[in-house]
Amino acid sequence: MVRRMSHGARAALFAPLDQTGRVEAVTRRLVDAITLGLLADAEQLPAETDLAAQLGVSTVTVREALVALRQLGLVETRRGRGGGSFVRTPADSPMAPWRERLRAVSLADLRDVGDQYTAVAGAAAKLAAERSSADDLARLELAAEDIRAATGPAASRAERHFHLEVAAAAQSPRLTHQELLLQGEQGGLLWLPITHRTDDRPDDRGEHREAGYAVHAAIVTAIGHGDGELARKLTEEHILDAIDRLVVLHLELIDP
Repeated sequence: MVRRMSHGARAALFAPLDQTGRVEAVTRRLVDAITLGLLADAEQLPAETDLAAQLGVSTVTVREALVALRQLGLVETRRGRGGGSFVRTPADSPMAPWRERLRAVSLADLRDVGDQYTAVAGAAAKLAAERSSADDLARLELAAEDIRAATGPAASRAERHFHLEVAAAAQSPRLTHQELLLQGEQGGLLWLPITHRTDDRPDDRGEHREAGYAVHAAIVTAIGHGDGELARKLTEEHILDAIDRLVVLHLELIDP
């Protein structure tokens, strides 16, 4: 289970939207947060007026976005005392849709995604080593433990949550916001939990989880020691390894 977000990560989630007044923008922000596991199942969303103020949109826009979320089955609205809008985490989705997306993407696009994400996540890791608090480190250690315990699609959500917490530990709202945008656009693909070529089963073998945990634990250790260059190096290598894995899978999908 992905843990509750830190204050910095949550601030990025509810930061004002660049395109105010658009129902689609509000809906997309909340859909990403729920499907990425950044909002916990059964968590109550802020009241409509509060959410509208945080996102910089009208109450009507928020209300229409919540209608769309209810239609998608991602939000449940309860009336009466103790009522409000509550998150409904979707069931784990099959790997086939992500496989098809990976099949369709070009190698150039994969490399471009890697370049952009490496720049953002690497910078965040370096700044986190320089600025993180004891509370930030504790959250990162717990996020790394979640990666060790998670399997299948939950492992993908735990991975994305870890990197968002690193960005939050960098104490840069703009950088955290960029991480959140990348997670919504490319995180599901980048951390695709498939290693068995073209089958439809996530690789849940213990050795892979332990290896993944070791990588993230090393990043947390570097951040804790204030070694920004090492934290950046380990993060960039981790992301480039993920891109290399996707390239191999992409080639196997288009030419089994």
